Amino acid sequence: MTLLDALTPNMPIPYGGNQVAYVSDELANAFKSGDRLVVLQDTGELLHIPASVWSVASGAVGRAAGAFSAMGSTTDEQVTTFYNEFAARLTDDTSFVGIRAANEKDVAAARACGKSTTRLVLSDTMRSDMIAGLDGWAKTPSVSGSVVEKVDHDGWSVHLVQAGLGAVGFVFEGRPNVFADATGVLRAGNTVVFRIGSDALGTARAIVEHALDPAIEAAGLPEGAVSLVDSPARSAGWAMFSNSQLSLAVARGSGAAVAQLGSVARQAGIPVSLHGTGGAWIVVGPDADPDRLRRVVQHSLDRKVCNTLNTVCVVNERTDLVPAVLDGLESAAKALGTNPKLHVTDAARPYVPGAWFTTLLPINRAEGDVVEPKADPIADDRLGHEWEWEQSPEMTLAVVENIDEAIALFNAQSPRFAACLVDPDIGRQERFFAAIDSPFVGDGFTRWVDGQYALNRPELGLSNWQFGRLFARGGVLSGDSVFTVRTRATQTDPELHR
Repeated sequence: MTLLDALTPNMPIPYGGNQVAYVSDELANAFKSGDRLVVLQDTGELLHIPASVWSVASGAVGRAAGAFSAMGSTTDEQVTTFYNEFAARLTDDTSFVGIRAANEKDVAAARACGKSTTRLVLSDTMRSDMIAGLDGWAKTPSVSGSVVEKVDHDGWSVHLVQAGLGAVGFVFEGRPNVFADATGVLRAGNTVVFRIGSDALGTARAIVEHALDPAIEAAGLPEGAVSLVDSPARSAGWAMFSNSQLSLAVARGSGAAVAQLGSVARQAGIPVSLHGTGGAWIVVGPDADPDRLRRVVQHSLDRKVCNTLNTVCVVNERTDLVPAVLDGLESAAKALGTNPKLHVTDAARPYVPGAWFTTLLPINRAEGDVVEPKADPIADDRLGHEWEWEQSPEMTLAVVENIDEAIALFNAQSPRFAACLVDPDIGRQERFFAAIDSPFVGDGFTRWVDGQYALNRPELGLSNWQFGRLFARGGVLSGDSVFTVRTRATQTDPELHR
């Protein structure tokens, strides 16, 4: 076997069966002997993994895979103890002070670079949610070993038994709470290894030191049952998802980054669960109540996460409801102490006051307040663009011919994530549910799309249908939904033969 130990500028790299990518000067200069090159077969991207990063990632994955082999001899009580101990250390102010200090340092560094900190701040609310999630897993019965089905035959029987899947790999954006949520896979007999965004790495290290590792030790779980890929390099995610010791690769974050990570894992033969682009849509039907509509819009824009309202489509016969939509947007901004931002299609522009397009206001961005028009025009083919706002609520307004056109636009342009129809007519609601290509469908505010809020289970991620519908599971990935099914036979008749 010959190893690749160097790259040269303009070196051709085949991909996709009949296409060629070329090595850049930068990549050629950076690549050293011992490094690895991942060639994405669908895009031709050349991903460079330095040897040092590969070593860190493979070590973490190896520890998680090794711990999985020992999980079969651990008890449910030990796993419960882990969750209780983890929650207790997050609750204890003495233990938490180091975590808080690390997070404040991460937030300050991100702000200094002009990066978004909306999801990075480990607020009191986020801390409480982490603790509540761990408490929830402590109270959740184990699904590992449970019998899914039994088939009886003359002289023998077959049991279908749930079992742990293996080492589950997570790559997610800088949200410290996901760190705790990801440990939910232990309840189903799995282990977990993860890489967090570089902006939150200091916070993650502090959580490991002050809460997680002590909880693992106190519970007597195998070392490595929860492993951190301790590297700020983006290539650490590629290295981790290239490792065939993983049984499932879970990616959360921006749409492009998640799609790239998914390609890396698929090429390594690893099943993937992708949780990237979001942004919810509201369709306003003919019989929508204006006051209900205003409240639905307002409560869908309280903060920017994947299930935040992104696009509103108002049917042409009820353009008189546009003011209710605008009132909801302004109410959301007022509650946040800031100004709203609106993007308007040509068809919707006549129904938005002209002053919205000429009034200049401070709009809060990652780099700080930026003076912009309150409203801007937007092309009809950009309805699916997800607005990543900080404090200033931001959304798109479109006027459509009817509900069917809104459904067609959603199915064609959106990441096919969350959609709501505001209209009391039951027949329209049923037709909307049948035709909209979305895993999450509602009739009110969009922020209900959340595993813990809706299902009382801490979620590991919410999947859209951007890359197709999911096989054999719903869009909410939770710890107890990561499992395999083993088949076990019990023979009572020694004369059985075929």
